[in-house]
Amino acid sequence: MGKTYERIDGRLRTFIEAQPLFFTATAPLSGDGTVNLSPKGLKGSFVILDELTVAYLDFAGSNAETIAHLRENGRITLMWCAFEGPPNIVRVHGRGEPVFRDDPRFPELLARFPDIDAVDHGLRAIVVVRAELVRDTCGYSVPFMSYVGDRDLHARRFAREDDASLSDYFEKKDHIATSLDGLPGLPLPLPPTTV
Repeated sequence: MGKTYERIDGRLRTFIEAQPLFFTATAPLSGDGTVNLSPKGLKGSFVILDELTVAYLDFAGSNAETIAHLRENGRITLMWCAFEGPPNIVRVHGRGEPVFRDDPRFPELLARFPDIDAVDHGLRAIVVVRAELVRDTCGYSVPFMSYVGDRDLHARRFAREDDASLSDYFEKKDHIATSLDGLPGLPLPLPPTTV
């Protein structure tokens, strides 16, 4: 049976912070728009800011669906699964916002991620999510899988980029500045890194 929580604390917080992988789900308002589901990882790229607010680093990639959907309507669900230990699934349903590199809040938020070199990963934004509903469910059908470690490919690929070359990379991609459904995505050119 599922249980609803008023906040992210105690056992729930411990569970979330221990997971090496989580998923984000977003969708446009249009009923025929493209639903997006993305895996997120990399140790140190997720933090719990307070009992109802979480944040994660949004790194360089080949599209910006989550950013586009958040800019349009803010709806987002985050999900964590227990692949080791007791079965559990936790979902945080809420409202999210991409905080871009030129936002005055960006440096203070970035300081909350001391365990990762975000610049090496082509950091585009920090996604801040305010929880509206927090639930867990059994997870009995989730398979056991072992976490071996983070891949280093992303950092190796994007560490060689500076602000100008990263903006050039994004300009060449079809679904960075606009989503698959034509919604505004990542504002380009990228503002310069100031941290």
